[in-house]
Amino acid sequence: MVLYEKHIEITTPRKGSTLESIKDAILRQLGNEEVPLRFVVTKSNDSTWECEVGVLTERDDYAKELQSDHIFVVNRRSRETTTSFNTALIIPTGVDAAIGGHAGDAGPVARLLASSSDTLITHPNVVNASDINELPENGLYVEGSVLTRLLMGTVGLQPVRANRVLVVLDKHQDAFFYEAAINSISAARASMGLTCPGVVLMDKPISMKSLYSPSGRAVGSITHFERLSDVLESYRGQYDAVALSSVIGVPPECHEQYFKTEMINPWGGVEAMLTHAVSSLYDIPSAHSPMLEEREILNLDVGVVDPRKAAEAVSTTFLHCILRGLAKSPRIVAQPAMQQQNDVLSARDVSCLVIPDGCLGLPVLAALEQGIPVIAVRENTNRMQNALTDLSWAPGQLHIVESYLEAVGVMQSLKAGIAIDSVRRPMEQTQILDQSQDATSIAGDRPLKSNAPAANRQRETGT
Repeated sequence: MVLYEKHIEITTPRKGSTLESIKDAILRQLGNEEVPLRFVVTKSNDSTWECEVGVLTERDDYAKELQSDHIFVVNRRSRETTTSFNTALIIPTGVDAAIGGHAGDAGPVARLLASSSDTLITHPNVVNASDINELPENGLYVEGSVLTRLLMGTVGLQPVRANRVLVVLDKHQDAFFYEAAINSISAARASMGLTCPGVVLMDKPISMKSLYSPSGRAVGSITHFERLSDVLESYRGQYDAVALSSVIGVPPECHEQYFKTEMINPWGGVEAMLTHAVSSLYDIPSAHSPMLEEREILNLDVGVVDPRKAAEAVSTTFLHCILRGLAKSPRIVAQPAMQQQNDVLSARDVSCLVIPDGCLGLPVLAALEQGIPVIAVRENTNRMQNALTDLSWAPGQLHIVESYLEAVGVMQSLKAGIAIDSVRRPMEQTQILDQSQDATSIAGDRPLKSNAPAANRQRETGT
């Protein structure tokens, strides 16, 4: 099986369009054997959406049942649970986010937002920092495509006490690297209490290559994915989550340039493609850490680096962060009946979605259709060029803020049921609806019109 990224342009959906129309526009431009795994809008205007779609092709027997439209399926929630306040935090991988675009440097943001939430649901890109993972105690560590499916209403999340984490490693030509990885796993077992049923060394590994898309996003290509499928099938039933570590092909100069320039992290994009495929095919938590190509790279003298990249500058295996995250990553519940159980968190339990401003993909489109409030943070600049205000939001559904500090204030207002405009000044005039004529607002807003028939309006006003 092969995974790669495609650039596709579609006509800008009309106001009020659903995911169904977007799905149709995308699938028309894919081949019969191409199954989309990821979807992002990199640039949008009044006429065109420029999209990038990660696809899987040359499917083997393990992937035959994967439907071509599966990532676009949405099950609309009938209600919102209000007994708890649960926040979904997403910072897309490979988009050069100022916060969360490097090595777990959004960890403090995750802890901040978690302090105002009963549960924080987030993904590896936010908290993975090589040998560090500061996932909050009330945080759920969820692979990116699984978080998307949660928002779409097609899976639920069931907290666990612990997972059996199978680790799959490249059998590197230099034994130093896979032995260091094994030592990292042993350390996690001894110091963290990790349950690891075993480590699989792949003689014939998958091939991962880092690339950049036309928009500048970090993406990539993967071949021989079926080799990983063979491993996961062979040990099925013996593990609950899978940690992966393999070599990612990048130009030799990338390693030094990454630490000394403003270069976008070249590894994260292709890692996300891999874990999207694993989680979509097997409904298991998964995460990946890169394995260095050679000792010369390990011995590079990079000096004092940007604090956002420092965690990577001091690690050899980059593995502990994913082991800690996967140790308690929630079970993926795909059966609709089981999603109704009290201990399963579903789309109805998501109180808000927090994203960097300008990022438009399936999570935002899912939130739009589900009526989930979205908080977009301007300070977290990135490569995506989208005006989120152009979408058909319900009144009060989209909140654009300057910083994550301000985002917490909006979260607290939503949690308390306080109208946000009531704590800001100047305060608009109260709208007065005169039903004896077309309803108007003395604040000068767009007129509100009653949908009731004229006869009903007469009865209501007593005329």
